[in-house]
Amino acid sequence: MSRWEPNARDRLEQAALQLFREQGFADTTVPQITARAGLTTRTFFRHFADKREVLFAGEEELPALVASMMAEAPAELDPMTLIVQGLAGVVRSRFEGRRDYLRVRRSVVRTDAGLVERELRKLSDLADAVELGFR
Repeated sequence: MSRWEPNARDRLEQAALQLFREQGFADTTVPQITARAGLTTRTFFRHFADKREVLFAGEEELPALVASMMAEAPAELDPMTLIVQGLAGVVRSRFEGRRDYLRVRRSVVRTDAGLVERELRKLSDLADAVELGFR
């Protein structure tokens, strides 16, 4: 196995997403993901707590990013301009070049009730951060 090759995290994400799409989230195991990526299971657990984290890694950073963006925004910006400019900035910094990945991720999330619930919780946390920022 290619333990020392670069981009282990990206390779694991891509392998997981391919397997989730091919055989379903529930039927995919961590050993299958690591075999597809050409890495060890130990390497997987250095990057992700479990296979769900492949789909939700970094989600805890987004509310803080939104709160920071809103706190640093010029006071003269009206709410709609702040939202539009802020969203454009977040999209550029976090999601640019990942359109295909995000489409497949969304289709995988929609296949599992637990993943849908987690996605809704993530969106709720973002909404709370925006609301707090406006207060």
